[in-house]
Amino acid sequence: MNFDNFAQAQSAFLWLTFGIAFILGAVVNKTNFCTMGAVSDWVNMGDTGRMRAWFLAIAVAMIGVVVLEYFGKVNPDVSFPPYRGAQFIWAENLLGGLMFGVGMTLASGCGNKTLIRIGGGNIKSIFVLLIISVIAYFMTNPFPGSDKTLFSVLFLGWLRPLAITLSGHQDLGTLVAGAAGAVKARLVIGGVLGLAILIWVFKSADFRSNRDNILGGLVVGLAVLGAWYVASNVMVKVDGEAHTLADYVQQWDFFANSDVGKPASSRALSVQSFTFINPMGQTLGYAASGFKHEMLTFGVMAVLGVIAGSLAWSLLSRSFRIEWFASGKDFISHIVGAVLMGFGGVLALGCTIGQGITGVSTLALGSFIALFGFIVGSAITMRIQYMLMMHEG
Repeated sequence: MNFDNFAQAQSAFLWLTFGIAFILGAVVNKTNFCTMGAVSDWVNMGDTGRMRAWFLAIAVAMIGVVVLEYFGKVNPDVSFPPYRGAQFIWAENLLGGLMFGVGMTLASGCGNKTLIRIGGGNIKSIFVLLIISVIAYFMTNPFPGSDKTLFSVLFLGWLRPLAITLSGHQDLGTLVAGAAGAVKARLVIGGVLGLAILIWVFKSADFRSNRDNILGGLVVGLAVLGAWYVASNVMVKVDGEAHTLADYVQQWDFFANSDVGKPASSRALSVQSFTFINPMGQTLGYAASGFKHEMLTFGVMAVLGVIAGSLAWSLLSRSFRIEWFASGKDFISHIVGAVLMGFGGVLALGCTIGQGITGVSTLALGSFIALFGFIVGSAITMRIQYMLMMHEG
């Protein structure tokens, strides 16, 4: 998808993102696809239906990415965030994953589910969104009049020294075959792993008979894959040569005659797919700027698209319901959960969609660690909640 100027390319990039996110929001609302619910069903009832839907999405995205990458149609090597980065921040992936898993359990859903619930009329989730947005924004942006961020103040000094700097990318293909053979190795590893996941997913007769779980998993996986494709293939053509949006912005002074229309950041227009915690912070920044066009990013359009899609389905299905906090305890639980999700989602480099599906689709080692953290953190929290409930009873 080559365009003659940056404005046309950026517009296509943003509206295609919104469109895919809209479909994602509508289908997730319709099918009740939920990663926190997947863990809850498994831990509390032994039901793996929604867990299989989550892993179906992982398999679809993973197989799609390694195939498209093999044919040169996507390039996760230069993604934002840098899932395959040479700096292996395993401690941040693990701690962030655990924190996020605990937080999403307390707040009744992950980042994506928070947006879905807002579209369905849930006022509680608006509070969760606002808290996550503030924390995510200041985890990555300095406080006013300072060069300090929440990350640099609270985490940098003791977590970052634990990082391991690798000689190349941290994806399984590079680790197994080196840089020269990475693409082919990813195709084989991703294909085999994805197929194994699909076999496990469809081994269950109950899952095979549940159309909503199948539809939810397929659409979420395809949405992640579709976003990877769009972000990798929307180009600006200059003198017969195609440039990505991020590359064009980095060379703006060379390509453009003025700063009119120049985005505030090139990173936010890089190759990427769906994740929702950092984009919530981006959305706060967009609103705080007075909705300036230069602050409009993939992430902002993803957040707005999911809410809009969920709202559309809620109205169409007449399931829109205003929901408020049931008690003071419920309020505190959601606030604490939102805080943990804000910190954890940024530390882990993503949420249960952003790392659990998008990141894992790149075969990045850190993404698998974060996925493990999400599930363990959520499962432990549910066990503790159950024991407390039994004790109170």
